[in-house]
Amino acid sequence: MRITRKLFGTLSVLLALMLLAASCGSSDSAGSDSAGSDSAGSDSAGSDASSDGETATTEAPADDEADASDGESASGETTSIRYLTFSAAPDHLEDLDAMIAGFEAENPDVSVEVETLPYDDYFSVLRTQIAGDDAPDAFEVNYENFVSFAAAGTLADLGELTADTDTSAYYQRAYEAFSLDGKQYALPASYSTVVLFFNKELFDEAGLDYPTDDWTWEDEKNAAAELTALGDDVYGFFGGIQFFEFFKTAAQNGCEILDGGAVTIDEPECVEALQFMLDYVDSGSQPSEAQMAGLSDGEMFVNGELGMITTGIWMFDQFSEAGFDWDIAREPGGSEGGSHFFANGAAVSATSDNAEAAARWITYLTSSPDAAKIRVDASWELPTLTDASLYDSYLAQDPPANREAVLSSLENVVLPPVIERQEEMQAAVDSALASAVAGDLTAAEALAQAKAEIEPLLN
Repeated sequence: MRITRKLFGTLSVLLALMLLAASCGSSDSAGSDSAGSDSAGSDSAGSDASSDGETATTEAPADDEADASDGESASGETTSIRYLTFSAAPDHLEDLDAMIAGFEAENPDVSVEVETLPYDDYFSVLRTQIAGDDAPDAFEVNYENFVSFAAAGTLADLGELTADTDTSAYYQRAYEAFSLDGKQYALPASYSTVVLFFNKELFDEAGLDYPTDDWTWEDEKNAAAELTALGDDVYGFFGGIQFFEFFKTAAQNGCEILDGGAVTIDEPECVEALQFMLDYVDSGSQPSEAQMAGLSDGEMFVNGELGMITTGIWMFDQFSEAGFDWDIAREPGGSEGGSHFFANGAAVSATSDNAEAAARWITYLTSSPDAAKIRVDASWELPTLTDASLYDSYLAQDPPANREAVLSSLENVVLPPVIERQEEMQAAVDSALASAVAGDLTAAEALAQAKAEIEPLLN
């Protein structure tokens, strides 16, 4: 399999696609997009996306390289499909190419051409392609943006297209996340979770037992205070006070931002959860923005300045550079547990002329044990499959030693609340939380403000 790369300047692509959309008299019907990121790891959903606006295209081998039976059906006809992704480039193009090789070996009548876009531009460009009647046959979609695409009718109903797929092979919470109104519009491809990282050397210095998977908020808060007491250059804890941390923390305290058709973000349990987060900063256990002095929370952890940090498993590689021993545990809970869950799926365009072939491709991509093994071995997030043997190589890697916490966190995950106007809802919550952090509003006032701004978005 040969990968060729073409310069794909983001501005020029957007301009060209906008002109195409205008010439077709189409309008953007997919709804607003969403960042889909965690403050401690804004690359969570697209951590591998190219930052230079480059597109990589995977092409079938040239005639002089191909086997006579490669890429062709018995009749000699080949269906070529386009697959758009944000997570493959630049680090996992070869891994995706290996998956395509396996798929095409099993499906010689289909060839897959891959196009990539950086995550920051991905959904706006994809919407422009859809509006211009130039949608790829299949494409990657994260959970945060899924509802807006499905509700706009831009995704194919996979019911009949994947009727022969053994859906029990998927982690069911992830599979069900990509359904809407009883119809399956995408297949879960990969996931990442958020866990509690801790500096073992600072815990030893403070004479503290290491965190365990059954820790509570109280255990975490007490440990953070004792770690902070070690010195002026040490803070016990860091957790971003923004949408992606708040909805999960609220759920750990038995409160949802949205409950059915109602906005419940100002319920007492949600206010209590926000106050719990603010108390870390107010007590000095978590550094303020000024105290961070331009460093990210990840950099502070690597520097040995944080005893604990709540962030995603995509930070494993960066934290391996730390000059101390560290490990992970499941996130502590309040009245109940709950782990943050990021999920990416694969969908088929509702307008694809090659929907059956595209559905075969995304089924292989998401459920094939061979594709899953490639993903695991490459540390390209994790496959959403229940076969424990697929994770053997992942669990054998160290650090962290307790990688079992990643898998056990799936026992009780919390999915982000999503609406069609997702980006606006997230902005409303982030604005309210920022006012609370600054001390301009109390926790209750901030969430009342957020509720007032979210309710009109549901109409």
